[in-house]
Amino acid sequence: MGAQGFWDDQERAREVIAEIKKLKEVVEPYDRLTGKVQELLEMDALLEQEPDDGLSAEIEREVSALDEQVPAFEVQSLLAGPDDRRDAMLEISAGAGGTEAQDWAQMLMRMYERWAARHGFAWEVLDLSEGEEAGIKGAMIEIRGAYAYGFLRPEAGVHRLVRISPFDAQARRHTSFASVFVYPEADDEITIEVRDEDIRMDVFRASGAGGQHVNKTSSAVRLTHIPSGIVVSCQQERSQFKNKATAMKMLRNALYQREVEEREKKKAAIDAAKTDVSFGNQIRSYVFQPYTMVNDHRTELKIPDVRKVMDGGIDPFIEAYLRKFGASAGAA
Repeated sequence: MGAQGFWDDQERAREVIAEIKKLKEVVEPYDRLTGKVQELLEMDALLEQEPDDGLSAEIEREVSALDEQVPAFEVQSLLAGPDDRRDAMLEISAGAGGTEAQDWAQMLMRMYERWAARHGFAWEVLDLSEGEEAGIKGAMIEIRGAYAYGFLRPEAGVHRLVRISPFDAQARRHTSFASVFVYPEADDEITIEVRDEDIRMDVFRASGAGGQHVNKTSSAVRLTHIPSGIVVSCQQERSQFKNKATAMKMLRNALYQREVEEREKKKAAIDAAKTDVSFGNQIRSYVFQPYTMVNDHRTELKIPDVRKVMDGGIDPFIEAYLRKFGASAGAA
């Protein structure tokens, strides 16, 4: 096995280990839950044979715990998107409306920070543009934790606030907008895997100047990467081995550039999904006056306790979205 084959095998091994880890994150919680259910059924059978107040109380506690754990597992099982397991980049931008909109953007930022703390996610502000009087014009935040992107993906869109503005001397009711956008955090580096079975090598005689050697030996090399259709060739060296090494480097560079372009296309598609921060495009409305209500317009879930939501209690909205749309991309 050559050096290239060794590194390809190492890369494949890492991919297999990553896939096993991903599957274990689903299988192990399921096994724990089913094991706990079986244990409770056995305890309940014992209780029928011989009543015991202590055992009865323990069963009730365990059942209450399952009532919380099962729905949480169901929701996590819906996070099947290709990037759902990744960390997230959260972008918040104030819409038109000056100080009122900028204050709303900061309120949303605080809401997500408290939500992240509830879930034990790491929170880091990477960029922050403060408003002239109050609030923020925009912010970019990194949120690190298992399935951070999957959970936050449903939050992408325009968020609408209705309240009596504290910045209005006449105490009038204002409507403000802020946009939230969520990116999956990509790997730090692009790994290019070139498998021997994916390459067809052809050798031929080099053309051009080069003396008798060029005319007598097939030192030139042409490599065809079958999955992508990329073809590279090299005939600069007299050694077929050196030409192959150079052609392999050219192929890796071409595949790298192709991957970069694919990622740029994906990012452009994500950016194109951004909507205008204005009336009619909102995914959710937060009403503080004349009544209190948070209404998600995609799922029609309504929560009257707006203070609880602003304190980070957005999980019901996330769960409702995931149950309705599952792993569908975008915020709909």
